[in-house]
Amino acid sequence: MEVWTASSRIIVDFGLPLVNAKGESFAINAYKNASVEELIEKGILPNIQSVYQAGTHTALILSHSHQDHCGLLHYLHSDCRVYLGEATHRLIELTNIFSGKTWKIKYPHYFESGKSFRIGDITITPYLMDHSAFDAYAFLIQAEGKSLFYSGDFRIHGRKQNAFKWFSHHVPQDIDYLLLEGTGIGRSDKPFLSETDIEDAFAESFTQSKAIHLIYTSGQNIDRLVSIYRACKKSGKTFVIDFYIANIFKELAELKYKLPYPSPSYPEINVFYPYRLSNSMVKQGKKELLYNFTEHKITKEEISAQFDKVVMLVRPSMLKDITHLENLEGGIFIYSMWQGYKKEESYKTLINYLLQRGMTEKDIHTSGHADREGLKAMVEVLKPKTIVPIHTFEGDAYESIFENTKVLRLQDNETISIE
Repeated sequence: MEVWTASSRIIVDFGLPLVNAKGESFAINAYKNASVEELIEKGILPNIQSVYQAGTHTALILSHSHQDHCGLLHYLHSDCRVYLGEATHRLIELTNIFSGKTWKIKYPHYFESGKSFRIGDITITPYLMDHSAFDAYAFLIQAEGKSLFYSGDFRIHGRKQNAFKWFSHHVPQDIDYLLLEGTGIGRSDKPFLSETDIEDAFAESFTQSKAIHLIYTSGQNIDRLVSIYRACKKSGKTFVIDFYIANIFKELAELKYKLPYPSPSYPEINVFYPYRLSNSMVKQGKKELLYNFTEHKITKEEISAQFDKVVMLVRPSMLKDITHLENLEGGIFIYSMWQGYKKEESYKTLINYLLQRGMTEKDIHTSGHADREGLKAMVEVLKPKTIVPIHTFEGDAYESIFENTKVLRLQDNETISIE
């Protein structure tokens, strides 16, 4: 989203497409050698020339660290100022290290929830939101006596429900335009499960089965990791994470967030060292990321020996490590992510192998995005004059859901003036 006045200009988020026009997983690697001009021509990069040039005065406001919101950042010119949460910046930097990327945000500016800042004559107020991404924000944007609100990605059924309550008592109403995400509109008209429901479902599975549990979930979905940890505590299980996730917890702990963290205070957490990832860190000269958790290390042999006590996070890139685990027969594999990722070949290879080894698959998941009631709650809080659907394939449904508010459908590259 691009917002400008006569004298100031900002961009809000700069994300990588998740799917192509056919609804298939978007393969950015197919364009890795393409120039900025070629990517603009193909509609992958927005045609906003100022952000690709030296000395740019256009600033980027970043809502959170998910790839569909920040995945094209490396195409921006390094002169571009980037405003974001400090934890978001840490997560982006850590992700870059573990994925072998070398680019960095040259000019980061940190904001805090509820504290306004200005870029020229535009005032931006960030509000912390409940979302599956840690440190996710919505933005109130004001200029020339007009206002628009960018919902970012949010929900009200996660572990940060109090963030929405605080926001609802501190944000102004009668917004001119609300740009409202609708990722979850087409998934169900029923309320989504809460993160507490998910925790209970994990605990039930851990208690009922005496076999090993392998779980595939996002390493940056902190709410989900906390749910799994709490379920392990309830059922007396050992929670095994890899050193990438352990380093995420370490980074957030350094920012004074109270989260379970591989340390003497949390003896239930052990750290596994996947071969491929460990080798990558050695080649990059990042051995300190390996050594942070050696006292909490658990080996493949130790996991195999105490299989009935282990709940282990895995991903497709760890398949080689998993093949060396024993006692998988009768175990439970839990998928705890968006269903769309099941279409990827790497996932299919993983699940086929686990099923051949005698494991059973089950899904335990809830959306990181708002259900219809959550979206209605946002509208009720802000009382906007106009709603603009964004981040959705279900824009046609907005008029029937928000019957008492004007809905304006906009297409890519369409401009509207707030008079």
